Amino acid sequence: MLVAAFLILAFAVALGAVLAVLHLRTKPAATPPQLPPSPPPWPLAALHGLLAVAGFCCLALALRGPPRGVEQGTASFGIIAAVLFALAALLGAWLLLARVFKKRIGDGTIGIHATLAVSGFVVLAAYVFAG
Repeated sequence: MLVAAFLILAFAVALGAVLAVLHLRTKPAATPPQLPPSPPPWPLAALHGLLAVAGFCCLALALRGPPRGVEQGTASFGIIAAVLFALAALLGAWLLLARVFKKRIGDGTIGIHATLAVSGFVVLAAYVFAG
């Protein structure tokens, strides 16, 4: 279950990187300066969110199993990764609400969301591979 969580979250992180690039891209020269760039397509954002939630659920189920990584000192890495993913999910829900209510999503908010998610993924990778 832990490997499944890792793989699902890997796809979610990769898709999140694509969404971040699409959000932060520069405006094409042909658009008038008063028009903001269009947001990334919502099906990609929905797939990103669904994959992240599915991966988080798999991780939560995997953490209920026998402890791992005690000998290597990585026993708490699973909980740390889960907390980081939960914080990223809360901020992701905030981003979803901002999009639903057509509010401007700040680049810093996306950066914090990405930092939490990537940090959780790196800690999870250490937990999976070292544990």
